[in-house]
Order: sequence, then C-alpha cells, then structure tokens
Amino acid sequence: MLEVEGLSAGYQGNNVVHEAAFHVAPGEAVMIIGSNGAGKTTLFRALCGLLLPASGRVLFEGEDITRMPAERIARRGMRFVSAERHLFPRMTVHENLLLGAYPRRPDPETLSLILDLFPRLGERRRQHARTMSGGEQQMLAVGRALMSKPRLLVLDEPSTGLAPLLAQAVYEALGELRKRGLTVLVAEQQVPLALAFSDRGYVLQNGFIRLQGTTEELAANPSVRRAYLGVI
Repeated sequence: MLEVEGLSAGYQGNNVVHEAAFHVAPGEAVMIIGSNGAGKTTLFRALCGLLLPASGRVLFEGEDITRMPAERIARRGMRFVSAERHLFPRMTVHENLLLGAYPRRPDPETLSLILDLFPRLGERRRQHARTMSGGEQQMLAVGRALMSKPRLLVLDEPSTGLAPLLAQAVYEALGELRKRGLTVLVAEQQVPLALAFSDRGYVLQNGFIRLQGTTEELAANPSVRRAYLGVI
C-alpha cells in the first residue's frame, strides 16, 4: 500500500531524515519507533504532503505522491493524525467528527462505528473540543480521521500526554479497527504499546532507519531492549 524509497527531508536545507526506505502492506500495522528528536514527525509530515522532501519517492497504492499537496493525498485515502491533534477547539465533538468526512457527506454508519469504538465521544457529543481531556481529544482526532474512511491511517505519537489507561484504550480501539481491515502506520515513543499492536517495525535513530523486523524480532533485539524497554 505504501512504499518509501530513499526519502530525505528536513527544514531550511538541513535534512532531519536521511534515505528512509520502508513499506506497509495492506492490512498491516507497522510501527516507527525512536527517541524524541529521531525524526519521526518529520518523516510522517513528508509522507503526508505537509513537508516537501529533499529527495526520494513516496508511492501510495502504486501512485507517486511525493510532491502531491496534502489535501489530495488525504482524498486518496491516507489520513494523518498529528501528535498535536489540531482539533477545532470551539466546535463540538459532533461537529469535529462531521468535518472529518469533508468533502464528502458524513456517513451515518461510519459515525455510529466511531461512537461504538469511542463511547466517551458519544457521551460528549455536544461538548466543545477545547474542554476535553487529552485522552478524549486523542480519541476525537482519531475518530475525525476515520470519518473519511481512510485506507491508510498514519498516527504520530497517539499516546502523547495520555495517562496509561487512556493510551491503552486508544490502542484497543485501533486494534478493533485492524480487525476490520484498516492499515495503520504509527510512530510511538511508548514502545511496549506499539510492539503489542504492530506486525512489523523500524527503528529510527538520528534520522536513519537502523533496524527493522517483526515485532517479535525487535522485542528480542538487545539494542531495542536496552534503549526502549528498559531491559539490560
């Protein structure tokens, strides 16, 4: 579904990500793990059209989208949920969700599915987004992206700022979506959550992909265990 070839990207002529190459197959959950500042957000911004790459290619379902504007990429079925969430703070939960379907008409069945996955959103449909907790805002950001019926959901640090129980609830909902065939690419610092959720993964260090493998292989790797799991 997604093929990344030699992608380099950064800011003001200084690359943060260097020659990244990886792929995501339909139906997979793939994680990108790395410490803060490793380049995960820069990589995802370049994938989704929010940052123009310096070199390399991004192919989505066989189509070259490297220099395509973000809104066109989103309409083709790749939806990005940033760590900052970027909700409409003065709009209600319901209004934020409806806007997620734009430019199409909201689908009642999709809305019902999202409210089943995230019951708190149903309880707070008339609440303004700015008054919600961090965990509730994260659920809303994911739900809004799902309203467009994406084929690939790209999540940047979905556990950022969340209490452990809320982070677990978000990943449990994502697991239900995976059972329905959704393909997911996730960047995460909470590596145990990502390992439990994903099929495969890549380790990004200082802008370079240094390791790759199945989640079982990465979990058993001494470098990953020391750096990200606190195991010596």
